[in-house]
Amino acid sequence: MAQNLKICEIEDSLKQKLTKFRFRKSKDNGAIVMKIDSTNYMIILDEEYEDNITIEELQAELPEHLPRYVAYSYVYHHGDGRISYPLCFIFISPSGCKPEIHMLYAGSKLELVNTLQLTKAFELRDLEEFTEEWLKKKLAFFR
Repeated sequence: MAQNLKICEIEDSLKQKLTKFRFRKSKDNGAIVMKIDSTNYMIILDEEYEDNITIEELQAELPEHLPRYVAYSYVYHHGDGRISYPLCFIFISPSGCKPEIHMLYAGSKLELVNTLQLTKAFELRDLEEFTEEWLKKKLAFFR
C-alpha cells in the first residue's frame, strides 16, 4: 500500500523538460535541479544547467541544508576508452535539514524516479560527498 502513496505531484512543465533532457543529444554534462514547493506539494524546477557543468560546480550551486533532486547527465569515460552518457538521479538530503522536509522529499522520490524511468538512482546525506570520484564509484556497479 505504501508503494501507491503519492505525496507530491510533478509539475507538467517539469515533466516535459525532464523528458526532453532525458533524450538530449549533447555530449557534455548537464543537470536539472528540482525542489518541492511545500505550499502546494509540487515538484518544480529549481535550476537548469546545460553548459558542461562539472560535479564540483554543481555541488557549489546546491543549498547546503536543503534537500534537492538532481537529474545529472554525465560524460563517463570508461577505463577501456569507451564513453557513455548515463542519466543519474541523485537525491541529496543533508543531515541538518528538518525531519518533516526530509520526509516530504524522501516520500516523493520514488514517484519521481518512476516517472523519469531512471535506473541509476543514488542518495546522499552529505553534500560534501557529491564528487566525481563518488559518482564514478556508483556507476561502476552498472558496467
